[in-house]
Amino acid sequence: MTTTHLPDLPRPSTRIGPTTFRWGERTYVMGILNVTPDSFSGDGILAADGDPLEAAVRQARQMVEDGADLLDIGGESTRPGHDPIDGATERARVVPIVAAVRAALPGTPISIDTTKPEVAEAALAAGADLLNDIWAVAPDDAMGALAAVQGVPLLVMHNRAEARYTSLVAEVIADLMGAVERAVAAGVPLDNVIVDPGIGFGKTPDHNVALLHDLRALRVLDRPILLGTSRKSTLGRILDLPVDERLEATLATTALGIAAGVDIIRVHDVRANVRAARISDAIVRGTWHDAVEPSEGGIR
Repeated sequence: MTTTHLPDLPRPSTRIGPTTFRWGERTYVMGILNVTPDSFSGDGILAADGDPLEAAVRQARQMVEDGADLLDIGGESTRPGHDPIDGATERARVVPIVAAVRAALPGTPISIDTTKPEVAEAALAAGADLLNDIWAVAPDDAMGALAAVQGVPLLVMHNRAEARYTSLVAEVIADLMGAVERAVAAGVPLDNVIVDPGIGFGKTPDHNVALLHDLRALRVLDRPILLGTSRKSTLGRILDLPVDERLEATLATTALGIAAGVDIIRVHDVRANVRAARISDAIVRGTWHDAVEPSEGGIR
């Protein structure tokens, strides 16, 4: 019997700044850089003493050294009960940080986490490569229009003002599908749209757990999926642990998320999550040989 070997088809991919992300080959890791004084996770750069520019660059370098594939910079806390800030304040916080990180790490893609188009536009001018919109399911398509004009990818996250659902997973999928369609209608190429189920946003702890349980259902969207569970309150509630003791819980969701088919994990603790992702990829995607570095004899 003759066996015919078909040529490998090109994997779907998205260009984010200096890097092409080939979805399905492995899981990518996004490091979180909070330029805030009131981050829920306690890691806000503005809460620490010293020069915030130096602190941001130092933290960014460490994350990349630990294996981060891209960095997400945000200047406004999204924790429950946070104090909203105006565009000028947020812009003043994030733009110098984006510029400093871009200069220090020219080969690392940078995402800007904001809901304000004026902040996003200024961050893109300073060197950001991706727009991360936590209210992408809202009817306003300003961020999509900006992403289209600037030719950058758009991360659309699920969110709701009130945590009310009749059919949780189906509604999350429908809301995200609508957000994707609006982005494409605004001129963003479909290959430039990434989705995020929004764990912890507009959902109760029970909703978050149920959504994580059925995460694989989001593959019906046929878009790369980002998962952000790092240190979140649902994990702390399950284990009755404070925010600085939720690493193991985060790692569990990283592994389970990869098994469900996510493409990016957004995390605070990069090194540990990179290791968890590499092991998960070796098992789920069969990337054992790709993960091994012969000179080191191990996994980064």
